[in-house]
Amino acid sequence: MDNFSSRLIDWYEENGRDLPWRQTRDPYKIWISEVILQQTRVAQGYEYYLKFIHRFPDFQTLAVADEDEVMRYWQGLGYYSRARNLHEAARTLNQLGYFPETYKEVKALKGVGDYTAAAICSFAYGLPYAVVDGNVYRVLSRHYAIEEPIDSTEGKKMFAALAQDVMSKDFPAIYNQAIMDLGALICTPVSPRCEDCPLVDTCLAYHKQQTAAFPVKKMKVKVTDRFFHYIYIYNSTSTFIRKRQEDDIWRNLYDLPLVETKERILEIDFLNSDEFIAFKKATGLDMFSVEVEQLVREVKHILSHQRIHASFYGIRVPDNFETLLGYQLVDIAELHNFPVSRLINQFFSVILGTKKIKKINLCH
Repeated sequence: MDNFSSRLIDWYEENGRDLPWRQTRDPYKIWISEVILQQTRVAQGYEYYLKFIHRFPDFQTLAVADEDEVMRYWQGLGYYSRARNLHEAARTLNQLGYFPETYKEVKALKGVGDYTAAAICSFAYGLPYAVVDGNVYRVLSRHYAIEEPIDSTEGKKMFAALAQDVMSKDFPAIYNQAIMDLGALICTPVSPRCEDCPLVDTCLAYHKQQTAAFPVKKMKVKVTDRFFHYIYIYNSTSTFIRKRQEDDIWRNLYDLPLVETKERILEIDFLNSDEFIAFKKATGLDMFSVEVEQLVREVKHILSHQRIHASFYGIRVPDNFETLLGYQLVDIAELHNFPVSRLINQFFSVILGTKKIKKINLCH
């Protein structure tokens, strides 16, 4: 066995994390865990995994589930396209009648890329496919002091080939788990614990005192600012929501009535803005005399490529007000049954917790 991989495996056997998805070779459960852990820390994903598997223990159960329920179990994890892809892929598996056992077939599933296919094939079937995630990029780039950007086409090819080359062909599953754990626990993005690393003797970045310089990235993520104004329209027992259908963030999640402006705008200017006037006309709200109260001035909600500046307004309507064009009337007490974004869930939590409207603060 190569010295690089043998040292990793020896370290892992003493220090590896004991996680529930590592106690199984069921490809379905491994698949679920890997998708949950994409863009999600283990500490956060752990409970989500247990709840998801408890409710959907196999692809047959997931395939026949209602999409709203699947999204509700995913609520809070973000990147909701992952849940939609899981649901669609489960339906494909249900038609097949089995979980595929080759890399090519696994990768053909909706939403499954190189990393997820390699993880499933190595962990479930012991096939020699190297995983390459953020942890692996970091460990390899530092150990070999690779200056090729990890987000370049050439860099991705280079790291994929290197990962495959240094992987233990005899123990691919253990090796893959080992290098990911090393990146998560020791070779961390900030303040790596180099003194505890089993690879420190041969780590080029360490000996050059340049660990902070790796991995190299070429592109800087562009973050777009968006300005959302939510309108909580309610009576003594009910409120209005809609399902987001646009090809945009939070698709197929439920939302409050929303007005988006191109820039930050003060409350008095918003209430007189063309956007709010158009919203009232489109929904039929302009036919009534209503009083608007600002409930939350502004909170920031950070996504990977977007920064949402959200304000919340309240409009109290009579109990016989039952129609808002484009929206459905639901009981406030039933809001927890609808899958929503984390931002809206925070707002609903306050509403459901207090049973009344008041000026509130939401955590960012």
